[in-house]
Amino acid sequence: MTIETARNSHPIYFIGAFATGGLLTFMVHLNGELARYGNALFSSWTAHGTGIIAAVILLLVLRGRRAPMAEKTAGAPWWAYLGGVSGAATVILTSTAVNSPLGLSGTLALGLAGQVAFSLAADSWGLFGLPKRRPDLQDIAALGLVVTGGALIILFGRGAA
Repeated sequence: MTIETARNSHPIYFIGAFATGGLLTFMVHLNGELARYGNALFSSWTAHGTGIIAAVILLLVLRGRRAPMAEKTAGAPWWAYLGGVSGAATVILTSTAVNSPLGLSGTLALGLAGQVAFSLAADSWGLFGLPKRRPDLQDIAALGLVVTGGALIILFGRGAA
């Protein structure tokens, strides 16, 4: 995708990304509440148990609508199965961090900074089958702004409340 294509993307993609950010914030808050009344492991089990139940219901509803496959597709690479492990660890760690002095905004700010940094590394090294792409000055500036914004939230956000 070229920069021009990215700039001319349909607005629904930006609305969807913004909405998922809001849902992520809501999820981290709810998981933090579960951890506060139980513990972080209980929070992770509850979140993933709910996801399994929703997935089973969705599969049962969609079972009859599936079109037959003409040919067998290749299996997923081994590292694709690690998503569950990282998801469980993410819920446990964010549930713990939300209930620390960082609070919800600090936890999300550091999480966003980590996501941007790791995605730049994945692009740079060509991880997960991605084409190698060297981060440019705009990428580094974006990471710097995210880290700076997170630091402002963590260091100076408490006095405003």
